[in-house]
Amino acid sequence: MSSVRLSGLSSSMSRRAVSIHGSAPTRMSYASNGLRSGFDLGDALGGAGGAGAGFSVSTNEKATMQNLNDRLASYLSKVRELETKNAKLEQQIREWYDKQTPTVRDYSAHQVTINDLRSKICSAVQTNAVLMLQIDNAKLAAEDFKLKYENELALCQSVEVDIVGLRKVLDELTMTRSDLEMQVEGLKEELVYLRKNHEEEMAAMRSVITASSVNVEVDAKPQQDLNHVLEEVRSQYEGIVSKNRKEVEAWYKVKFEELNKRTSAEADQLNTSRSEINELKRVLQDLEIQLQSELSRKNAVEMQLSEVEVRYSDQLRQLQCRVDSLQEELNRLRTETTQQSMEFQRLLDIKTRLEMEIAEYRRLLGGYEEQTVTVKEVKTVKKEEEKHKPVVSQRTVVVIEELVDGKVVSTKEIIQP
Repeated sequence: MSSVRLSGLSSSMSRRAVSIHGSAPTRMSYASNGLRSGFDLGDALGGAGGAGAGFSVSTNEKATMQNLNDRLASYLSKVRELETKNAKLEQQIREWYDKQTPTVRDYSAHQVTINDLRSKICSAVQTNAVLMLQIDNAKLAAEDFKLKYENELALCQSVEVDIVGLRKVLDELTMTRSDLEMQVEGLKEELVYLRKNHEEEMAAMRSVITASSVNVEVDAKPQQDLNHVLEEVRSQYEGIVSKNRKEVEAWYKVKFEELNKRTSAEADQLNTSRSEINELKRVLQDLEIQLQSELSRKNAVEMQLSEVEVRYSDQLRQLQCRVDSLQEELNRLRTETTQQSMEFQRLLDIKTRLEMEIAEYRRLLGGYEEQTVTVKEVKTVKKEEEKHKPVVSQRTVVVIEELVDGKVVSTKEIIQP
């Protein structure tokens, strides 16, 4: 029995394949069709076709192996081409990202101006707040003074009404006084007239009495002295007149003093009210002047604030336009990235299919490298003795065992006559 040991494929060729997403390189091995012991690859795959030291391989099997080798070479060329395209795409992507990376502008040169403007804006805002507070306080004070002014005005009007009434009373009292004075003058004139008339009557009676020489004696009671009676009547009238005059003068003096006191009090109150009104008018004018100045300052600050808002709104509009353009650029980049990702996925699928096919070829070719085929030719000579015919015949049995990692995976027996 003779054994023939077939070695696997000895020559291997390895190269590095770069993944399309730039990960770590992967080893890929493929085998050549050389045989170290002089056998063709078809001898290892085709089995044994006869006895002896050589095995015949059919022409179809050799053509199949040649076709497989050609297909493997074409796949490897495609892999190389895809790797080249992958490297070019990676380079283009890197260059594109390098070009599209937004450059950060340096605003350090304008930082001093920005800080100055910020400080001015803060100070303007604080000044505006202080002015608004002062304006509110001035408005409250103006309202208080307005209420006080209205109250004082109402009081002044009431005092003026009272003064008008008192003037009317004073005019009435003056008229009454003039009437009383006229009555007193009339009474005085009447008294003078009565005195004169009485004296004339007395003189006439005296002359009559003196001129008459008749003595008439009447036995009667003596008559009362007419002079005495007249004197009494005169004294009575004079007392009544003096009494009335004194009463009228006292009443007039009392009323006049009361009126003077009331008039002086009202005049003092009127002067006080006028002085208070003048003071309130002066304060109101000062407050109005201060309010106008504060309003002018407020308008100036509002104009400055509006100018600052317009300037910063322009800058904000420019920045918004810049943001919109960058957003559009980002959307375009996202779209292109999505397209690149889809292309990458397609190439990755192609690469995966190629790697699967290459792995299948590696498995097929690598298995033949690792397996050891042991062909044992067992020649058994059987001698058959026939009872009737003493004829001796000889047969050869060839046993082919395939060993993989020291284990028998298949056994074939070929009987040769």
